[in-house]
Amino acid sequence: MWGGRFAEGPSAIMREINASIPFDKALWRQDIAASKAHVAMLGAQGIVSADDSKTISEGLDKVAAEYERDGVPEDWDLEDIHMTVEARLAELIGPVAGRLHTARSRNDQVATDFRMWVRDAMDRADYGLGLVMVSLVERAGEHSGSIMPGFTHLQTAQPVTLGHHLMAYFEMFHRDRDRFAAARDRMNLCPLGSAALAGTGFPIDRDATAKELGFAFPTRNSLDAVSDRDFALDYLQAASQCAIHLSRLAEEMVLWASQPFGFIRLPDALSTGSSIMPQKKNPDAAELVRGHAGRIIGCATALQVTMKGLPLAYSKDMQDDKPPVFEAAGLLDLCLAAMAGMVADSAFNTERMREAAELGYATATDLADWLVREADVPFREAHHVTGAAVKLAESKGVALDALSLDELRKIDGRIDERVYDALSVEASVAARSSFGGTAPDQVRARVAEARKLMGMDD
Repeated sequence: MWGGRFAEGPSAIMREINASIPFDKALWRQDIAASKAHVAMLGAQGIVSADDSKTISEGLDKVAAEYERDGVPEDWDLEDIHMTVEARLAELIGPVAGRLHTARSRNDQVATDFRMWVRDAMDRADYGLGLVMVSLVERAGEHSGSIMPGFTHLQTAQPVTLGHHLMAYFEMFHRDRDRFAAARDRMNLCPLGSAALAGTGFPIDRDATAKELGFAFPTRNSLDAVSDRDFALDYLQAASQCAIHLSRLAEEMVLWASQPFGFIRLPDALSTGSSIMPQKKNPDAAELVRGHAGRIIGCATALQVTMKGLPLAYSKDMQDDKPPVFEAAGLLDLCLAAMAGMVADSAFNTERMREAAELGYATATDLADWLVREADVPFREAHHVTGAAVKLAESKGVALDALSLDELRKIDGRIDERVYDALSVEASVAARSSFGGTAPDQVRARVAEARKLMGMDD
């Protein structure tokens, strides 16, 4: 491959450090598709003959069929997937294979292949997110009125509905989907034809190859085109944010599945047992989703550090761009599939959730709000009165609505019997009817909007 420039071949060390075929063979479909688009354009432009273009294209189809059937062979002397494909093509069709590389370089070739692979990964992420979001909407609709404790600092704060809690994650994943979509639009430019770094003197048609490969336009600057890996970083940043959201939901499932909570029973298919304790049902899928988030974030950091000091245009450091993206994409695809299954097939213990919502004086804010609304008490004073009521209830070991009216009036004489209408958990969630609040009617409205957004009622 290096031609007559070097008297000796690469040393064993150089051969090993230089070879990327063990990982970039994953690009074989993209490499063959881009090569077919390129040689078709060369033929259409008269840069190679129509017969040669046809022979090369048919040969590439044969290579693709072999790889589909047998996998991609790893010959480290050929370094990468690009030379591996071209070498096999030459074995099949002879010297005419050498015309394929006219008017291109491995620099624009790999930039094109990699963009196509990342574009596919973005589409898979969009699909996986859609599955998770549909599962969340379905379960939120089932539980628009199911009451559970809402937490801040992992302390009981106010009653909320389970549907409202699940729809919070729908919003997070909706933003994630938007991030992938924006990144996909931004990266959908075709580097092919930029050659090594300066473009080419051949009369190529970059619009034709871009269109054939599903890109919106060709890239506008050849230097940027071969050295840009923003599209990979955009993918990793979106994947990292998505993984954070997945990890947060997974952490809640781990907590909820524990015996002290008892809020949820995870599906058997996504749980494991213990090798020594037969009673155990471990939330391993949720824990692995939580753990994989760290690896995905690490992949993003790895590529950022690789790219941070590289001058234009291509440097061999950029060969290390693919492993972190491949790793992160594989992990994210798994995490999305696992989470969709956990949300869809888990059983919620709504009775236990409601019992927990009644603990911890979750309706204290409702007492304060009632004092403001019905007795015209300034909120800060109402907050103080409510604190005294909570202290009394705590000393007696009862809920707020179990305090007698006489006991409440001794704390503040402005309290009357109407207060009990506000102190139940049902009254509490029903009162939170502001737009986006936890009231069942608000949750049902958000679920209806989400169903329409996701095309679930078509």
